[in-house]
Amino acid sequence: MVWSYWRAVVRYVHVGKGKEISVARYLVMPGDLTMIDVMAVINEMPGTKKRPVTSLRKIDHTEYLKGVRAEKENFFLQRLFEGKEAL
Repeated sequence: MVWSYWRAVVRYVHVGKGKEISVARYLVMPGDLTMIDVMAVINEMPGTKKRPVTSLRKIDHTEYLKGVRAEKENFFLQRLFEGKEAL
């Protein structure tokens, strides 16, 4: 199967009343998905705002791997996913 790699800047809520945080997320999707399909997947992510995508672009595999490493060091994402690994 052919995969496509995406970098999305996503707006999240629940960081205080009326506040938000934007975080770069790195996604791997089936190669036949379009940008609209990827945006639909992001809209279903937990904790995202209404119209959460600030920017979205296709990237290569190397940039995806670097981004995933950076996600693991992001404090907000660590807190967001805390306890979800047990599921």
